[in-house]
Amino acid sequence: MTNQIPELTLHDGVTIPSVGFGTYKLKGQSGAQAINHAITNGYRLLDTAYNYENEATVGEALRRSAVPREELFVTSKLPGRYHHYEDAIVTIQESLFRANLDYYDLYLIHWPNPIQDNYVEAWQALIDAQKFGYIRSIGVCNFLPEHLDRLEKETGILPTVNQIELHPRFNQAEQLKWHEDHNIVTESWSPLSRASDLLQDDTLQKIADQHHKTVSQVILRWHYQLGAIAIPKSATPSRQKENISIFDFELTKEEMTMINSLTKPDGRMKNQDPAVYEEF
Repeated sequence: MTNQIPELTLHDGVTIPSVGFGTYKLKGQSGAQAINHAITNGYRLLDTAYNYENEATVGEALRRSAVPREELFVTSKLPGRYHHYEDAIVTIQESLFRANLDYYDLYLIHWPNPIQDNYVEAWQALIDAQKFGYIRSIGVCNFLPEHLDRLEKETGILPTVNQIELHPRFNQAEQLKWHEDHNIVTESWSPLSRASDLLQDDTLQKIADQHHKTVSQVILRWHYQLGAIAIPKSATPSRQKENISIFDFELTKEEMTMINSLTKPDGRMKNQDPAVYEEF
């Protein structure tokens, strides 16, 4: 068994680990310790956001780690209240100051906020921030195909990554196909459906028993075989190791189909539909 994480190559040539570590709600000393444990356990992709209010905690975990900065892949996200161009540039700088970093490997627009309708202006700020050297690769979160189409039409540049809600209860098959057709890598937030009743599902348990794995490992392997980057979160070192130990088995086509069949039209956990949802 190996914890070595394969990498994917984004359409701009930047490489990204195929499984990452979510840091939402990990703050302060305990948060820095949990993130540092994750790095020690083999994670190299760390996912934070301006609105998580823990970019400094992530930066502190990096400072404590013996792993060189260039071997780590750090992501943060722009909140909706700063979509205007000048605000976005300053916010990206502030994100870097908070984490005490010279650059982010990936920076994302957190939500499109289509009612506010400034996401193209925010996207232009990310394009320029990449030119300024603040960011290695640029992407988005929760963008629908219509939003992505508009970015390309108005700026000529598509995101490298779109981070979306994705789990067996909401498998986003059409969106995944759109990403694949346009060479956009999918990231999955809440890949385990925030440890919901999904972990007690009989179908998933049968598949897990067949492979002598946990249900969480089966779900994370499903994400990997979909070509999506899962970013599970756990403050527990043993669970961190479990979540990353998914590269020594493979789900069959039949098992993938069984897991995909668990999806529901109303499978979003909090009804956060990007067509109308606004995040600030």
